[in-house]
Amino acid sequence: MGLTTINGLPAHALLVHFVVALVPLTALLLLLSVCWPAARARLGAATPIVALLTLILVPLTSNAGEWLEHRTGRGALVRAHAELGDQLIYWSAGMFVVAAAWWLVHQSRFDPWRGRRIPGESARTRKLLLGGLAVVAAALAVGSVVQVYRIGDSGAKAVWQGQLQSPVPAAR
Repeated sequence: MGLTTINGLPAHALLVHFVVALVPLTALLLLLSVCWPAARARLGAATPIVALLTLILVPLTSNAGEWLEHRTGRGALVRAHAELGDQLIYWSAGMFVVAAAWWLVHQSRFDPWRGRRIPGESARTRKLLLGGLAVVAAALAVGSVVQVYRIGDSGAKAVWQGQLQSPVPAAR
């Protein structure tokens, strides 16, 4: 079934903080790796490793959220939050695949373009392939951060809508 509680508290409420931090961090590391060769050299395998950790935590958090959903009621706001949360795995998987591919391509022992030519392959082909991968990386990075915002906003509405009183005006 997965991780559902931690010290008697719903695991979702705790795990979500890791996801909220790791998805934007993964996105930032991916963009740095793609756009800045010096950063890519310094980061090394950190980008795909953080992306893998994110990819592991997203379904754990979603599973804990579904467990919590079944125990707290299934209002429309909770359902909307759960549906948005279920989509984050695709963004995280995409970032991991691109981060791993980008890292592998830039490792000299894996780089298919270093030291030998593939028949029909040219510098233009390499630039097009890497440029396409960079565009996909940027789209995934931005999209994943936007998705985390949407999930968090819907979760906050599901928990707090109608719970807070409007502030009392200050006495004059």
